[in-house]
Formats: sequence, structure tokens, C-alpha cells
Amino acid sequence: MAEDMTTPLLSDSEGPADALPVCLTSPTVAILGSGDFARSLALRLVASGVRVVVGSRCVNRIPSGLFPDAVELRNQEGAVSQAVCLVFMALFPEHYCSLLGLQSALAGKVLVDVSNAAEMNIHGLSNAERLAELFPNSLVVKGFNTVSTWELQTGAHDGSRQVLICSNSTEGKKKVVQLARQMGFHPVDMGGLSAAREIEVAPLRLLPSWSGPVVVTFLLFLFFYGYGVLLGILLPFLAQGHNAFYRLALDLVNESLPAVALVTLALVYFPGLFAAWLQLWSGTKYRRFPSWLDNWLQRRKQLGLLSFLGAALHGVYSLCLPLRRISLHRIVNTAYKQVKAGTEEPWDELGVWRSELYLSCGVLGLGVLSLLAVTSLPSVGNTLNWREFTFVQSGLGYIALTLSIMHTLFFGWDFAFHIEAYPFYMPPSYLLAVVLPCIVLQNLCRTDHR
Repeated sequence: MAEDMTTPLLSDSEGPADALPVCLTSPTVAILGSGDFARSLALRLVASGVRVVVGSRCVNRIPSGLFPDAVELRNQEGAVSQAVCLVFMALFPEHYCSLLGLQSALAGKVLVDVSNAAEMNIHGLSNAERLAELFPNSLVVKGFNTVSTWELQTGAHDGSRQVLICSNSTEGKKKVVQLARQMGFHPVDMGGLSAAREIEVAPLRLLPSWSGPVVVTFLLFLFFYGYGVLLGILLPFLAQGHNAFYRLALDLVNESLPAVALVTLALVYFPGLFAAWLQLWSGTKYRRFPSWLDNWLQRRKQLGLLSFLGAALHGVYSLCLPLRRISLHRIVNTAYKQVKAGTEEPWDELGVWRSELYLSCGVLGLGVLSLLAVTSLPSVGNTLNWREFTFVQSGLGYIALTLSIMHTLFFGWDFAFHIEAYPFYMPPSYLLAVVLPCIVLQNLCRTDHR
């Protein structure tokens, strides 16, 4: 009874209780190949207490000191014979056929394919599936291809901890999972060997979840920047001969960035409101959303971070405005006009209040956006419970959107009601930027009221 009381009710799934009584108790792992990945993999295995044998076709060509002293260098046949059950195939897939003479020696052993795809579109079998066809008596496991050589050398805690693993062999998969945990990584079971196609192309994808938000943000910037060029530069130049092309480098960029940040932030919260409207309209919350809406909902984090980037760049650009030569000329000209007119201590009450209010709202809005950006980091977000995370990302997010709208409205002041604000019968860009955010806040108030 005492022994039962001392036995923990829940065991750590990644601890010794999950270890399998297989040949990895004092393992000898073979690595076929002597490239950069093989070297980094050997370093990590040795640091994890694993005995490593590296097999190469030309052992004499391996420079001395390339591998740790604890790593034994042999030819491919010798390395395979020393391996207890695990063999890493750290060579190019086109060289797999050169190992056909080792079929009998590799029979019954786990072959870990660490190769990546050469192109995004895979036609036919994956590298791991072709390896399984070449060695039908071996247990082929796909894994470790998404871990870079840098992550292997610096340690699992300094890079990505996930190791994607797939195989048709349950036994082989368990052995690789145990070894990955022993190395300090977090193995993720992706299913059968058919999943190797997706795993092999994963390292070729460049920020797959960012492509859509980046394109949307870039198109918004092109729209507002092009609108500013047309309204503030081209039309005045063609109609009045006024040359203001110097505004292309800084002024128009600084006018476009806050508009992009404001619209992008509204795009973060608009799909949630639209999804709620769809549920109310359909009368159920169990109907699947359209694929485009589901994809939009999954990209809100990226849109929020891009909104923060635009707001931060707007703040930096605004700080640089007084450093421009044109600003110095305007200050001198204004002072000269005041002296010439005999004006002393001019005071613009409305102008002072306008600048104080819109600057204050802008700083506060940027501060709340900074908090949202920090809490979106996994290291910070994982420390928050669901209620805290929802309050920060939803409650503070709407506060940031409100402050950003107020920043824009205070900047515009009452100019939107003057005919001078519509040259060539076109509204100012900040008036266009505030439309969607106001719609989002209006629908939010209606939803909360219901």
C-alpha cells in the first residue's frame, strides 16, 4: 500500500516513464554521410550521450577535427555494422541507389531519411517513399529534415524544438521519437509515410502563413501611396504647375503608413464580427465557415503584427519630420512673416489642442499595439490563461483601434467639413482610412448591445 501511495498518478510523457525498453538504452547510431548536416547531427547526438559512428565512402578525405573525437569514422559498411538499430541517411537522395549493396546489412534497422525536396511541386513518390522501395526490409522513418544544422549545434532550446516524424512502421517511429526526446526535441507524429511529401517541402516554404497578410498590406500601401501621389503631387502639378515631388520620399510615405496600419488593424477584428453575423444569420454555430473566411481568421495575428509595424514606422517617420530641410525653411519663413507683420507671441488655441490630442492618442494607441505585439510571442502568450489572452488580444485590441481612430479624427479635426479639404473633389486619404475601422466599431457596439 505504501508503494502505491508513492507512485505518481500522472507520469511525465516525455520522461523516463515513457522510454521504451529497446536498443536505445546504450545506443550506437550510424550516420551515412559526412557533410555539414551529418557533422551537426553527430555533435548533437554525442552531447546527448549517444555513441555515433559516421560512415563515408572516402574516410581518408574527411579533414581531421571536423567531427568530435568521440565520433568514430568508418566506411559505410563498417558504420552500418556498428549501428544497433538506427541509421541516419544524411546524403543526397540521388545517392540512395549506391547503398543497394548494404540491403542485407540494413535489414530490420530503422533508416531515418533527413532529406528535403528539391522543388515545391512533388511529382510521384517522396524521397522517403523511394527509400522504402529500395530497402523493403528496413523500417523507413522520415524526420529531422525540418531541423537546421544551426539548431542542431546550438541546442534544442535555442531554435525550433519540433521534429516532424512520419512512418508506416510503429516500431521504427517509436525509436526515432525516443531519440528525438533524448536530444531535447519535441517529436510530432505526422502519421504514415505518405505525409513525407508535406514534410519534405516544409523547409522550402518561406513564411507560408505570412504571404497573404503581406500581400494585402503591400496592396493597401500602394493604394494609399498612389492616391497621395495623385491628389497631392500629380494633379496640382498638372493643374497649377506646383512642384511638390520632394514629398515622394518622406511625406507621402508617412501619410500612407498610418492609413495602412489603421485599415490593417480593422481587418484583424472585422472577420470575427462577420463570422458572428454569419452564425446569427444561419441560426447555428456548428456550420463551417467558408474557406476564405476561415483562412482570414487564421491570419489575424500576422495582420496585427503588420499593423504594429506600420504604426511603429509612422512614429519613427514623424520623429524625423523636424530634421528635414523643408521644415527648417518653413520655420524661418513663418518667423519672418510674423516679424514683418509685427505679430508678437501668436497663439492658436484650436491648433494647440488639436496637436496635443492627436499626438496623445497616437502615442497611447502605439503603446497598446506594442503590448498586443509582445503578447503574441509564444514565450509570452503561453504564460497567459485563456481569459487573460482574450482580454489582451480582444479587449485591448479594440482599445487600440479606438485610440487609432481618435488619433486620425483629431488630426483631421474639422477639416473634413471644409471645401478646401477636397481638392479636385477627392477626399483626403485619412478620411478614406477611417471608414472601415468606424464600421468595425459600430458593429461591435451593436453586437455587445444584443
